[in-house]
Amino acid sequence: MNKQGLQKVRIRKGDVVVVIAGRDRGKSGKVLSVDPGAGKVVVEKLNMIKRHTKPNQKVKQGGILEREAPFAVSNVMYLCPRR
Repeated sequence: MNKQGLQKVRIRKGDVVVVIAGRDRGKSGKVLSVDPGAGKVVVEKLNMIKRHTKPNQKVKQGGILEREAPFAVSNVMYLCPRR
């Protein structure tokens, strides 16, 4: 941690990472977003969760939406593109 309380994250948006722990262990994907304050990364098509939504002004039709949930940075590893 540095002075601002942010965890040093060496993974950037667009990097390819492999999951080393959890339900999706061994799978790889592209990083969509990084949150250094929380120490989390969102990986494309991995760690999918279902959100049950009600209809409102923005979303006229409610239902079950599937989206990516964040991983802890410690559970992903940078995948070298040279291999």
